[in-house]
Amino acid sequence: MIHSTAIIAPGAKLAADVSVGPYVVIGENVEIGAGTSIGPHTVIEGRTTIGCDNQIFQFASIGAVPQDLKFHGEETTLIIGDRNKIREFTTLHLGTEDGGGITTVGSDNLFMAYSHVAHDCVVGNHVILANGATLAGHVEIDNYAIMGGLSAVHQFGRVGAHVMASGGSMIAQDIPPYTIVQGDRAKVVGLNLIGLKRRGFSADVLKTIKQAYKLVFRSGMKLEDAISEIESTIETSAELDLFVSFIKKSERGLAR
Repeated sequence: MIHSTAIIAPGAKLAADVSVGPYVVIGENVEIGAGTSIGPHTVIEGRTTIGCDNQIFQFASIGAVPQDLKFHGEETTLIIGDRNKIREFTTLHLGTEDGGGITTVGSDNLFMAYSHVAHDCVVGNHVILANGATLAGHVEIDNYAIMGGLSAVHQFGRVGAHVMASGGSMIAQDIPPYTIVQGDRAKVVGLNLIGLKRRGFSADVLKTIKQAYKLVFRSGMKLEDAISEIESTIETSAELDLFVSFIKKSERGLAR
């Protein structure tokens, strides 16, 4: 399962069935779970923990030090969950001390070729980063978000669950759940209704999400007034609570 040309440091911990291709380099502080396969010329370094059944394709770079001039070799980590597909030339970096020390990637994600996850990011589950999509430091991407090709998110930006970002989107402010964004600088242009229906959202829940969306993005109301109107007039649900709580926590402002 381990090619003869691979270089694996003595301290690395690999499950018995991990597959390691030609010319792979794995550092001494790396842990890799069962069922994971690692393609040729991949480099995995730093204090990196990778879960089970991940597919890592050729030339990926995982666990490299942050592209942050404030980083001076502190002991920080990268944690990756299960069943992720990490395609060619993808880069996933360690955290920084200022950002809590951890970059976190969930499970069942697809990182397409040349995508980038910078230091201290938090990526949820079932996320897709298309070719060349880039996350700056400290970015949060919630479950089922899809980042189109060559899109980018500003430092400390947040992208909500089930968001669809069009190719080339330059995201400088927070994007609430369930929405579609596009442009430079990216603005919300509608709801991701097709995606929500595919994921089993009921007609009743979709109705309340539409009502809330119109109040925030189409009514002309101040944001505080729109939220107050949502909470007082629309029947609550877990899905609607997610939308409202995301907006309330926004520090960079919404891309309205």
